[in-house]
Order: sequence, then structure tokens, then C-alpha cells
Amino acid sequence: MDRIQLAPDLSFSRFIHGFWRAAEWKMSDQERLTFIEECREQGISTFDHADIYGSYTCESLFGEALRLQPTIRDQIEIVTKCGIVLPSSNRPNHTSHYYNTSYEHIIQSCETSLKNLHTDYIDVLLIHRPDPFMNPEEVAEAFTKLKREGKVRYFGVSNFKFHQFQLLQSYLDFDLVTNQIEISAYELENIHDGTLNFCQEKRIPPMAWSPLAGGKIFKGSDEKVCRLRTALEEVQGEINAHSIDEVLYAWLLSHSAKIMPIIGSGKIDRIKTAVQSLSYKLTPEQWYNIYTSSTGYDVP
Repeated sequence: MDRIQLAPDLSFSRFIHGFWRAAEWKMSDQERLTFIEECREQGISTFDHADIYGSYTCESLFGEALRLQPTIRDQIEIVTKCGIVLPSSNRPNHTSHYYNTSYEHIIQSCETSLKNLHTDYIDVLLIHRPDPFMNPEEVAEAFTKLKREGKVRYFGVSNFKFHQFQLLQSYLDFDLVTNQIEISAYELENIHDGTLNFCQEKRIPPMAWSPLAGGKIFKGSDEKVCRLRTALEEVQGEINAHSIDEVLYAWLLSHSAKIMPIIGSGKIDRIKTAVQSLSYKLTPEQWYNIYTSSTGYDVP
């Protein structure tokens, strides 16, 4: 599998596996370890987390699996996120939903993630959402401390627009290495508002969450979904793909921005389907067929 270079000594697998729904998979620790190993056999070495996933449980689920075979840690890359606070029985002191990017919260969240993941370091730590109340000096201070102590190798953001990215970057002495954004053939906002262009300008490979649009393309019946599904099926036939899943992934992979889609499934067959899409390269005509079916109008 292709690898994407984020820094001189850091690369990610082109596909990233996300553990957002890991608590729903009902796997044992051994089954999760086997699943991680099966992902690695497919070439996927990068795993995406956040402190809040599974009501603050998914990092621990991953970490308990790693404890069964600690040598895997140096063969994978772990991404996790902080900055969202959710009410949860697993965090009795959290009674409301808000953002917290204070120095204290970032440090505490990272320390907890390290403990839950059973690791000494995190490869990339992201601020999960733009925080209107953010003090960028505090974020920079926390990032610098974690980097200096070797607890986090690199940093990035998630769901940031280009001006929000620039603001935080201006307070740092080192580069942010990625922006995790929602992007799919259905969700084009980050293409239209310049966020993806900014990533290309700064040579920042973006991670793409919900690359299959949360499944709505397969189950929805509104006009946009129907147009898009028809176009995907047309391209599927042209490239001899096995499913429109593969076409959706190929649409992202064909873009020059080095987009890294996040796969959120706990089924290895779905992982293999995603990886298969690496064998397809869409022509500009095919790419635009899908794009215009999503926008609902022809290009000027």
C-alpha cells in the first residue's frame, strides 16, 4: 500500500482505520488484536482515535488489545484527538457538552490517552474541533511541552478551516502535519470553501472522515443521493469495480491532495473492499461525472 509522508520521519498508510465505533463491535481483546493484525496485513498501519470515542472507552479497548502483543506498537501509527468534553458516566466530572482546549485539559487528556492506549507516545495528537474560545498561546504551550517530553511526536487539527489552521500555526515553532476533515463525493464543503486547496498549498496531507458519507449514499432516496448513486454506478461499470464503495474511495484517492480516507468498519471484508480501490484511477471525465452529480449542476 502507498504511504503518505507527513514529516521526514513520519508516514501514514494511505488508508487509515478509525476506532470510533469500536465499542459497538463487541470484540474480545484477542479478537481486536486479530483485527488489528488483519488490517496490517492489508497494509493499514495507521489507527485513528479520540478520547471521547465510545463514551471515553475506545482508546482503552485498543490499548488492551495492544497489551497482548506490545511489539506491534512500533509497527503502527496512533492518532488521537482531544478538545471535546461530553457528559458521560465514564467521566463523572463531565456534566455538559462543550469544547476545552486549555493547557490543563490538553495535558490531562493526553496523559489519559497514553494510559488508555498503553503506549509511551502518540504519533499525532489533533485538536478535535475548532474552539471559538481557544487561547492559541495555551495550545502552543501544551503542544510544546508534550513534544519536548517525547509524549507526542507531531500535532495537527481536525475540522479546521484554513483561517483557523493559520491562527494556531502562527503560535507554533513547528509545523502542524495534518487536518482531519469531512470529505466525500456527497459532502463537498471542504472542496468548495478552500480548505482542501489550503492543504495542498501548505503540502499538508488531509485525513478524510466519513468518506462513504455515513452510508446515506447506499440507503438514501433524496434527489441528490439518487443522482450520485446513478453516476457512481456508471463509473463502476466503466472501471469494472465490484461496488460503488470502491468508486467512492477511488474518487478521493484520484485527487492530487493525497487524501487519506478513514475506514470505520469493524468488518475485515469492508477493509479489503476499501483497499481494492487503490487499483483504480479515475479519468477527469469520470471524476467530474461524480462531482457534478453531487452538486446538481454542470461546471461553468
